Amino acid sequence: MTETSLWMIVPGNPGLSALILFIIAMPFLYAARRPVHELVRAVGHLAGGPMRLASKWLLAVAKEMRERNRQVLLSHGREETEQHIAREFERIGALVRRDLEGYPALQRRLLDEITRVEEDYKKCGEVPPPPPEWVEAVDAVAKVKNGNELVQRVLEEINRSIKTIYDRTLGEYREAYESRHKILNGFMPFWRSLQRTLSQAHTHITSLNDKATQIDAQMDKYQEIVKQTDRAEHVLTISALTQLAVASLVLAIAAGGALINYKLIALPMSEMVGAGDYLTASMRTSDVAALVIIFVEATMGLFLMETLRITHLFPGIHNLSDLMRKRMMWFAFGLLVTLAGIEAALALMRDMLIADKAALLQSLATVQQHQPNDGVLARIPTLGQMLLGFILPFALAFVAIPLESFVASARTVGGAALVVLARGAAFALRLAGNLVRSLSRVVITLYDVVIVLPLLVERLLSKKQNVAVDDEDLAVRRH
Repeated sequence: MTETSLWMIVPGNPGLSALILFIIAMPFLYAARRPVHELVRAVGHLAGGPMRLASKWLLAVAKEMRERNRQVLLSHGREETEQHIAREFERIGALVRRDLEGYPALQRRLLDEITRVEEDYKKCGEVPPPPPEWVEAVDAVAKVKNGNELVQRVLEEINRSIKTIYDRTLGEYREAYESRHKILNGFMPFWRSLQRTLSQAHTHITSLNDKATQIDAQMDKYQEIVKQTDRAEHVLTISALTQLAVASLVLAIAAGGALINYKLIALPMSEMVGAGDYLTASMRTSDVAALVIIFVEATMGLFLMETLRITHLFPGIHNLSDLMRKRMMWFAFGLLVTLAGIEAALALMRDMLIADKAALLQSLATVQQHQPNDGVLARIPTLGQMLLGFILPFALAFVAIPLESFVASARTVGGAALVVLARGAAFALRLAGNLVRSLSRVVITLYDVVIVLPLLVERLLSKKQNVAVDDEDLAVRRH
């Protein structure tokens, strides 16, 4: 007999043997029904309980992290808003001092000059006075024809004298009129200057109004941050996410520039340090030296930005005295210029090495190739490499600005991501705990399905017993 047929009660008939074994085990399964139910429930509670507790703990941790991130975010946003409002007030103060400080004196001078111009204009607008009425009377008398020649001559002489005086008076008045017009013509440049001054004052006031509108918007934002509203938190989170994306893009571009910088100095560094010298099995010393130079340039640029107070990554640098900070700034700038000059020299050395290698390969070739003329055009790539090697260190110096933005925004975005992750893990654990409990109930039901025959017998017996008890009660009541 094989080992697989040892359990068969009826040889050659496994189905009948399994049925007989199942019938034999049925009473034992029925007898163990309650302990098995308790065991399955205990296993379900044992597996689901810790999951539910872990879920509650993760929810509490997520809530605490969210509150902490909220406080940090609002504090950072409040600090930035305060700095922005302070800068706007400084700009408005400078604008007022520069453009509107002499505005009252200018206004008084303009009013005085406008008054003078108006008076002169009114005087220029007067018409010449008509001749007096007595002149007309004398003229009428002079035209009278009478026989006395003496009277006629006297009247004509009087008429002629009066006309002469009138013409002289009219000429003097016209000369004064022309002089007033000349005065008005002299005021034309003043009018143009007045118009330009008023236009500039209008532009300055409009700019001041725009600045005031921006300050009002910042003050509204500041008030929402102080009140710790959900809208302020949402706006600051979106702003942090945007800053993280922009800073990541700029850092990726800077990494590309650092890679180009590495390619410029890797080859000459291998000639200086030694191409066959290895720190590890796959890392050459020259490559590490080139990377160290690039990292030192970035570090000097970071210190330069810190001493200029453009970035705020190291509070210790900002707490230095002004003299010490300026010394540190000039030291970092000098070292950065020195490294830039070294990179320019290494770029020139790289071009020379490539040219020597090309000349060696050409000398070893069987067919001599035509060499191009060594003119100005042939030196353009060399000059370009030297210029690139000199400029890239200064470009890497500005990496500190997006780096600070990346660090500040990554704190907020990372905290929000951890909160979401903790909540997701809590939901998954709670779901798993409920599934384990539901699975325990399913196992109990399946166990009852397996022993359904004894359960049916038990139910029938319990019904008969209940009927008998009811009959006895009824008989007792009749007696």
